[in-house]
Amino acid sequence: MQSRTIIDNKGVNLTITRLCYQLIENHQDFSNTILIALQPRGTFLLDRIIAKLKEIKPDINPKTGSIDITFYRDDFRRGNSPIVASRTNMEHSIEGRRIVLVDDVLYTGRSVRSAMDALLDFGRPIQVELLVFIDRRFKRHLPIQPEYVGSRVDSLNSERVIMSWDEKEGKDEVQLYTIEEK
Repeated sequence: MQSRTIIDNKGVNLTITRLCYQLIENHQDFSNTILIALQPRGTFLLDRIIAKLKEIKPDINPKTGSIDITFYRDDFRRGNSPIVASRTNMEHSIEGRRIVLVDDVLYTGRSVRSAMDALLDFGRPIQVELLVFIDRRFKRHLPIQPEYVGSRVDSLNSERVIMSWDEKEGKDEVQLYTIEEK
C-alpha cells in the first residue's frame, strides 16, 4: 500500500479549532447540548474538542458522553472473530437535549445510523447533529450528512482514509492509503 499525508499535525489542530468555533456559534454556552463520541475513535476527537473549547472559553463546561455501537451494527454477526464491546458512558439525560454525535471519519453512514439507534435507548433528544473530522463523500450507503465537517476527502473505493491520534498512534495526521493493484 502507498500512503500520503493529506492533513498534518498543524492542520489537525487548526481544523479542531475551526470546528470548536462553529460549535460555539451554534450552541453558545452548551447548556442544552451534550457532545457524544462514537466509540472508540470519536473519543479522541471529542477529548480534543473539549480541551480546545475550554481554552477558547474557559467558562463553558459542555456535558459529554460516549456511546458504544457494537451491538447496534448491521454487520454485528458477520465477522469471523468475536467483537469486543467498549463501555458506553451516558451520565446525562438526553431527553429534550440537543445532541452532537462526534466521530473521526464518515464514510458509508452505517456507524452513525447505529449510533442513532443506540442513542434512542437513552431517551428522545430534541435534535441530533453530526460532527466529523473527515467526510468521505463518495459511497454513502445511507442518506446521512454531517453538520460540522473538518475536511472533505474525495477518495476511491480502493483507498482508505486513516485518522491517526497522538494518544493512540503517536502522531496527529490524516493519511490516504492506496492499495496497489497487481
